[in-house]
Amino acid sequence: MAIVRRTKIVATIGPATESEPALDSLIKAGVDVLRLNFSHGSVEEHIARARSIRRIGNENSRHLAILVDLQGPKIRTRKFRHGSVDLAVGDSFCLNTECPDGEGDSEQVGVTYKKLPQDVKAGDTLVLDDGRIVLQVTAIDGPRIECTVETGGELSDNKGINLKGGGLTAKVLTDKDRADIKTAALINCDYLAVSFPRNADDIIQARKLLEAEGCMAGLVAKIERAEALDNLEEIIKASDAIMIARGDLGVEIGDAKLPAVQKDIIRTARRLNCVVITATQMMESMRDNPIPTRAEVFDVANAVLDGTDAVMLSAETATGRYPTRTLRAMSDICLNAEQESRAVKSRHRIDDIFDRVDEAIAMATMYTANHLNVRAIATLTESGSTSLWMSRISSRIPIFALSRHESTNRKVNLYRGVFPVFFPTVHTNHAEANMEAIELMKEHRTIADGDLVIITKGDLMGTGGGTNAMKIVEVGNMPSFIA
Repeated sequence: MAIVRRTKIVATIGPATESEPALDSLIKAGVDVLRLNFSHGSVEEHIARARSIRRIGNENSRHLAILVDLQGPKIRTRKFRHGSVDLAVGDSFCLNTECPDGEGDSEQVGVTYKKLPQDVKAGDTLVLDDGRIVLQVTAIDGPRIECTVETGGELSDNKGINLKGGGLTAKVLTDKDRADIKTAALINCDYLAVSFPRNADDIIQARKLLEAEGCMAGLVAKIERAEALDNLEEIIKASDAIMIARGDLGVEIGDAKLPAVQKDIIRTARRLNCVVITATQMMESMRDNPIPTRAEVFDVANAVLDGTDAVMLSAETATGRYPTRTLRAMSDICLNAEQESRAVKSRHRIDDIFDRVDEAIAMATMYTANHLNVRAIATLTESGSTSLWMSRISSRIPIFALSRHESTNRKVNLYRGVFPVFFPTVHTNHAEANMEAIELMKEHRTIADGDLVIITKGDLMGTGGGTNAMKIVEVGNMPSFIA
């Protein structure tokens, strides 16, 4: 049997991958989720990209999920007269909210967020351009934030600004985000990522706006603010997935703290039955080089070993020179990391009491599968919940989510170890349903005669939350059910 990659890969679509041949190449290479970054590009471009993803995905018989990533309240410098300035350590420099766009110079530059002077005080540290420039605030004078340069270098147009330690009060959902949520609903996205949430209310508000547009996409909370770590569990519980956005988060808490924080976020998300994506600069060097660095190989592998559901490519596939090659390299790293024993041992919820029958069935299935020579699991599902719970248990056993709903098939494609299969028929005859499920798994060349397979479903098939049965089936000997 061929080894199938369990960790999912999210790839960002941009100028390097928006053409149909480039998209087709990514899809054939095994991408699972396509990210549309709404910080860049027009509405028309995003709609066109989404249509291409759906069509080419269908042509390749893939249930690809689309993730729309909102820009959020990204605070940036405005433009300089000559595109950039050089700042030396010890220089005085001013962030002036009243400096016109395009009038920045060696003494000052404008800022997009008008309330920034109210959010900072003397002694604070402002980090610009992902940490390349560091400014120490010395005084506030109306719209002017007077600073001393602590880490110098070239500062160019439209660079991000973070307050070290967090605490900026900019609203999470901007006017642009509200308009973009309408576009996300129009293209029927499968996931919507909310940038810079501070608490659960930010996620709840985004969900209400999305559902008001008739879209039931999953909500992804991007963990990139220091204060989000203080509210991590409530944010996770309000979300369908979280993204460890290591760029802005590293700037706010310090890069040295990121590894331990990343491990804690993954562990907490899995404990709370939430999907987790690890993102930002995972294969950054492959924007320009055909092979990754060994540090990048270790980075991706460690995220897999820690239990992340997905790893993400950003600029590597959006604007990089080797998008498909990068995806294949990342896939190979994931496959090899998944063979390590630490990736398949789990005591997740072993001592818990379950409130729901379908959840108990999911946990019992995984316990049985991991203690019996089971080749595959088939879960007949309406919403995908059963397969989500199963995917929280580390295992090498593939979980096939069989659903008649295309939206469910696309959504579960983000879950680690879960593989969606379109299952159009709702049978009242359970023996026929079992036979069809087995035949579908055979088509995927995962099982053969003599293998043991576990099938889960509900007595009232087609009813959400109704999973109440688990059967162990020997392939090729269907009448011999082991109860």
